[in-house]
Amino acid sequence: MTQNAALIDAPLDEPRLVSETGAAARVAHIAEPVLAQLGFRLVRVKLMQQNGQTLQIMAERPDGIMTIDDCEAASQALSPELDVADVIANEYRLEISSPGVDRPLVRVSDFARAAGHEARVELTHPLESGRKRFRGIIKSVQGEGRNAKVTIERTDARADEEKLVTVPLADLDEAKLMLTETLIRESLRAGKLQQSAEEEEGAAQEEERPRRGPGRFRGPQKNKPKPLVPAGVQTQFKKGPAPAKPRAARSEGD
Repeated sequence: MTQNAALIDAPLDEPRLVSETGAAARVAHIAEPVLAQLGFRLVRVKLMQQNGQTLQIMAERPDGIMTIDDCEAASQALSPELDVADVIANEYRLEISSPGVDRPLVRVSDFARAAGHEARVELTHPLESGRKRFRGIIKSVQGEGRNAKVTIERTDARADEEKLVTVPLADLDEAKLMLTETLIRESLRAGKLQQSAEEEEGAAQEEERPRRGPGRFRGPQKNKPKPLVPAGVQTQFKKGPAPAKPRAARSEGD
């Protein structure tokens, strides 16, 4: 199956093609069902050792949108669950974020949405050519689930190598979009369209609302649209040992 609406309009429970290991895997096991109850999908869990420990959880809605309010809702739901599980013993910073523009590609629908853009793909096992790392333009997606394959027009091919390569997603180790001017322009355009749609929806709801008193003579009041989360913006909470359990989270970010 090639790229189509069924792939792009993916279900909430579409499985990921990659998985974490160690503590990050245990966090993912906790986070996935909690996020699903809120209508979000887990993208990635990463435990980083920078400025102390940072636990980064990327999430999104099935349509790829994630607002700041969504991040805050996910933080509030995940924080107590992580406290009870006590997966990470030492103090850490919890970051809930959208995948960003140069996002990781972890599901078949991610590759379908990324068609026409440049990506870096790494496999767990090399192909017959001996290569397992590829960089190029995603041309098409064939198949479903772990049987899916992606055709890439390579930008890193040597003169003696084929430019077109088809890689099996069953062997996917890691993949992400490359930050290009085309990708940035498309992301900004999509953000503006989403904001316009939310403003129109807010205006329509206001017009349908019955008015009483002097307010009925006023024009429709547009609801303030929820801001989208751009690349690199997260909601942050610092977690760590406290005099008594459970540990409390306090907001330090957006």
